[in-house]
Amino acid sequence: MILRLFVGIVVGGALGFALYKFVGCATGACPLTSHPVAATLYGAVLGALIAGSLR
Repeated sequence: MILRLFVGIVVGGALGFALYKFVGCATGACPLTSHPVAATLYGAVLGALIAGSLR
């Protein structure tokens, strides 16, 4: 259970950072993709929620 949660956080954080890096926001008006920390944390939280909901 803990390992699955940890993997979900790491994978989600990596995907969140990839969203920032490859999609991004040139104007800075996008609250999620304009800052790398926000995108990474958002991805990590979503990864943890998805990993926690799996059986």
